[in-house]
Amino acid sequence: MAAQDPVEYLRALGQAGEGPFDLAEAALMLALLDNPRRSPDPHRKHLAEMAERTRDAVGLLGRVEDVAHAISTLLVGIYGYEGDRISYDDPQNANLMAVIDRRRGLPVALGILYIHAARAAGLVAHGVNSPGHFLMRIVYKGEEMLIDPFNGGVGVEQERMGGPPRMGAATADEPRIGEPVGDAEVLIRLQNNLKVRAINKNERQRAIDLARRMTLIAPRRPELWIDLARLNEAVGSLGAAQKAYEQCMSVSRQGSGLHNEAALGLYALKRKLN
Repeated sequence: MAAQDPVEYLRALGQAGEGPFDLAEAALMLALLDNPRRSPDPHRKHLAEMAERTRDAVGLLGRVEDVAHAISTLLVGIYGYEGDRISYDDPQNANLMAVIDRRRGLPVALGILYIHAARAAGLVAHGVNSPGHFLMRIVYKGEEMLIDPFNGGVGVEQERMGGPPRMGAATADEPRIGEPVGDAEVLIRLQNNLKVRAINKNERQRAIDLARRMTLIAPRRPELWIDLARLNEAVGSLGAAQKAYEQCMSVSRQGSGLHNEAALGLYALKRKLN
């Protein structure tokens, strides 16, 4: 799959489900959509080296705290990765190619690198539901540890987790704070950072392109389709909006709030078209 066109790669990824999958490679494919003339080979070489060095560093370590320290020592002490506090809103901080080049990024982008390194060493590693700030969990020999990639890979106590509530009403399918999230959710969060910034800068077409990518990554999520429909409708792309509303209805449970909302949006849209 790595040699495929990025759009086809992401479409196949979305059809396969929520993961786990090669999270770093998927993030590179997303970066390629914004850098189509660049080769990802140097970045893949860096990721392969990172994986090998992590395996060597972890070796026969016995405690999860020691493993977390070894990973953070590699990424921070040797490679120099850190959270970008000075230019936090720079779009480069959510583009994995640029993050590797600059050694700086947003929490979720750095988290993808930490997850990549941890999995290469044979650990279970995944993002967790932590609104407002990306955190991840590693599992090693039955022991768990929460890690903050943006702050040098330091450990985080479960009791300290919190943050603002989720937007909208919670559903039975949504994970609670601290619960694991799939790899697709990590990629969606990465792209949503860019989409929010595009909307704030009134870059409507850019926001639509990013929303479309998110539907490639997770095509069975109705909230992504209704968001795409609204963005298209706002710029007058009514045909595209209609298709997105229809897709939202097809993947949402009949009678659910999103299904009804899409049906109302589609009804109003058809009145405009007629």
